[in-house]
Amino acid sequence: MKQPLGVILAGGQARRMGGGDKGLLALGQGTLLSHVIARIEPQVAGLALNANGDPARFGGLGLPVLGDSIEGFVGPLAGVLAGLDWAAAQGGESIVTVAADTPFFPCDLVPQLLLAAEGMDHPLALAATPDPERGISRHPTFGLWPVALREDLRDALQGGLRKVVQWTDRHGAQQALFAEADAFFNVNTPEDLDRAEAML
Repeated sequence: MKQPLGVILAGGQARRMGGGDKGLLALGQGTLLSHVIARIEPQVAGLALNANGDPARFGGLGLPVLGDSIEGFVGPLAGVLAGLDWAAAQGGESIVTVAADTPFFPCDLVPQLLLAAEGMDHPLALAATPDPERGISRHPTFGLWPVALREDLRDALQGGLRKVVQWTDRHGAQQALFAEADAFFNVNTPEDLDRAEAML
């Protein structure tokens, strides 16, 4: 299997942060997005950003900016679909998605997702961590997605499906379990941003 392409999901509306692009918020010497890029870029064969609105605001990153093809902010699956369409045009077989507001995800995310999906006809896997209450917490914006299922995903979204795990469960998605519960800590509020500064 070819090395996956990477897609950073930044299509959300950041309501709890007062709107705007969370990824462009300052963190340490850079931005949330610069930390995410530094972690994912060495793990993938190429990288794009899924974001809606004027792509010029991300011009300094030097990445292709992919808007959702399904109208109306329908959630992360629309960003996954935009990424799969982009990958298909590049001749890619799969993508790995990461969230733009999660700066500390594992540096071995991609190899672990690939390992979890080994032997599947259409490799599909989500990251997961131990959860004291639920046993396991899945992180649906951190996944390995096969280009071969993009039309199925498009049909599901056009049919009204919005929940990531409803679609991934339908296709027998595997889980890549990461021991570190904080690895997928994401910045939703100003307090979270303070915590991320401390974690740096």
